[in-house]
Amino acid sequence: MRSANPIPASNPQMSVTSDAPVPPKQRVELRPIPMLIFGSRWLQLPLYVGLIIAQGVYVVLFLKELWHLFAHAFDFSEQQIMLAVLGLIDVVMISNLLVMVIVGGYETFVSRLNLQGHPDEPEWLSHVNASVLKIKLAMAIIGISSIHLLRTFIEAGALSSGKSNYTETGVMWQTIIHTVFILSAIGIAVVDKLSNAAIEEAKQSAGH
Repeated sequence: MRSANPIPASNPQMSVTSDAPVPPKQRVELRPIPMLIFGSRWLQLPLYVGLIIAQGVYVVLFLKELWHLFAHAFDFSEQQIMLAVLGLIDVVMISNLLVMVIVGGYETFVSRLNLQGHPDEPEWLSHVNASVLKIKLAMAIIGISSIHLLRTFIEAGALSSGKSNYTETGVMWQTIIHTVFILSAIGIAVVDKLSNAAIEEAKQSAGH
């Protein structure tokens, strides 16, 4: 007796499921000249080690400034304490900039750090590239410039009495330079957005 619901024959082309393991990529053997050129990226390693040493120097500077603030906690005025705290924040922001350059630059231009799954992996490192790194560095520089400008504005209150370390021309130029930093960061972000839009449009055109 013939079955009412015959089972269709299996298609050999559909036997491979989507969750089948992907074979690992084979290592490409480079010719000597390309291998030399590509291997030259390791020349940047001493540069990043030097930045790590510079970060250690900033740690010493931070502790020195912190001890100076603690030793004069009862002698400083409110304005002097505020300026000292802004100096500490400035050191911390520069240290953050160093970490961003060291980790992001090494990951982008030298070698993978293989931090996937590490509990302390930076959130931004998973999608970092040269464009993202440039924008983050520009924003960090604007933050550092803002701290310097705020310190300048606080001390500029004594310009009329002649006791300030700044002049009106110096304050004006610091403000202009800070504005140029902001405009530069906006320009980098706009160019990066236009570039990403052009890449997405090219991908869509290739898909059609």
